[in-house]
Amino acid sequence: MRETNTPLLVIGAGPYGLALSAQCRHDGIDHILLGRPMSLWHDHMPRGMFLRSRCDWHLDPFEVYTLDRYAQEHGLTGRDLDPIPLSRYLDYAAWFQDRREVVAHPRQVVRLDTRGPDATGFVAELDTGEVIVADQVVVATGLGSCAHVPPELAAVLPDGSYRHSQDVVDLAALAGRSCLIVGGRQSAFEWAALAAEEGAAEVHVCHRHATPGFAPADWTWVNPLLDRFVTERSWYRELSTADRAEITQRMWRIGRLQLEEWLAPRIDRDNVRLWPHTRVVSGQRTGDGRVRVTLDSGDALTVDTVVLATGYRMDVARLPFLAAGGLLRELATDDGFPVLDENFRSSVAGLYFTSRFAVRDFGHFFDFTAAARVSARVISESVRAAGSGTA
Repeated sequence: MRETNTPLLVIGAGPYGLALSAQCRHDGIDHILLGRPMSLWHDHMPRGMFLRSRCDWHLDPFEVYTLDRYAQEHGLTGRDLDPIPLSRYLDYAAWFQDRREVVAHPRQVVRLDTRGPDATGFVAELDTGEVIVADQVVVATGLGSCAHVPPELAAVLPDGSYRHSQDVVDLAALAGRSCLIVGGRQSAFEWAALAAEEGAAEVHVCHRHATPGFAPADWTWVNPLLDRFVTERSWYRELSTADRAEITQRMWRIGRLQLEEWLAPRIDRDNVRLWPHTRVVSGQRTGDGRVRVTLDSGDALTVDTVVLATGYRMDVARLPFLAAGGLLRELATDDGFPVLDENFRSSVAGLYFTSRFAVRDFGHFFDFTAAARVSARVISESVRAAGSGTA
């Protein structure tokens, strides 16, 4: 069994892992980045999708290899990146990785543990049979393990009749077929638009609340607050409960209670039907293998498949490499989130978390890629200090 030693192991090569690796490389921190770059984005987001991100939500902590510079080098105009096509963002991420010489190893951690009571650091077992021994570890994984299937839906829908939206990315397969999308946020409506554009015969969208309004999103206030984390690590956690709630509500109003205006004409189609203020109450297989779904309005829909655009619910216990080892017993958590200090360190010495696992202590900024380069700067500085014995 091959064993490799490293001062730092970064698990996850999405936006947060790539930004952190670039920062660590600049800071002279020897590290290993594991994961297939942007795998969640490649494998679980549909072709033709657009991002809600702004062009200033780039990956470079040093403000050099930005989306604007990428656009300039590729002869793109502002209209080409407003909104940002998924394909362009993936190309940007690869371009950034090349420019910053970020090396990601496409391997998967299957088990992560501490080295034991008589030694510091961690042992990571990989799917290749290799072992990496690391002094410190950053978990920068994506959302894939935390897809949320509401139990009340799983209880009434037949097995095999539904899939989470992250597993429905080939929307061309719905051409000539019918589907029910359960959900009322951006992803539900974008999946609906793409399915309709790919030739789905019928696309139904049901959600418990009123259909959100379509309006341009104003995110200009986000970056100034994010930048404070670099010099004022604890500013968010030191806010009053009311002030933190106001920020959360502001994020919620833009991110959840409104839809991007460019979606409006795309779902205004004869083959798209919205069912606001409704819930699924039952589902049965029909004789021809379709699904008859009854809503609490009394309406019944017969469709070929059900797509659950029901989001993600973060829970560190659902990370397979943590569940396989003993770290969860040592890790302080709150409602599935790791409890983090102002440097993103967990209660387990040397173990850091970022991306959506940082929402509890750093706010819902970390639901978005905007925060990737900020956490990269903070974590790299903390890792370097810990390595020199000054943390």
